[in-house]
Amino acid sequence: MPADLRVRFLHPSGAIGPGKIALLEAIDRTGSISAAARALDMTFRRAWFLVETMNTAFREPVIRTSVGGREGGGAGLTPLGQEVVARYRRTQEEARKAAEPHLRWLDEVLKEEAPEEKPGTGPAGTG
Repeated sequence: MPADLRVRFLHPSGAIGPGKIALLEAIDRTGSISAAARALDMTFRRAWFLVETMNTAFREPVIRTSVGGREGGGAGLTPLGQEVVARYRRTQEEARKAAEPHLRWLDEVLKEEAPEEKPGTGPAGTG
């Protein structure tokens, strides 16, 4: 697998990274927080926590929810939520293009696969 990078937006009010973006995209795709959680192999409780975290971090919500009823509840991205995802993906692509020569270099100097760790050799001897 070739070298790659991960983008994370850091701000005092919260961070947005690959996991939250994946959740936003899954909510957009499925129209449901619970379906998005299942698609990402995440508990509903965790997904709901992340939704609340994101909605309170921004000046306006990024996810809108509707209460169940005969038609059932649902969720979707607000225009701001769609913009957050689009800007994150655009930033990720631009960063990947800028880093491409360095990622290629890493592919050349790193082994094909990471060596297996022996017990007791992990970080701080925790392996």
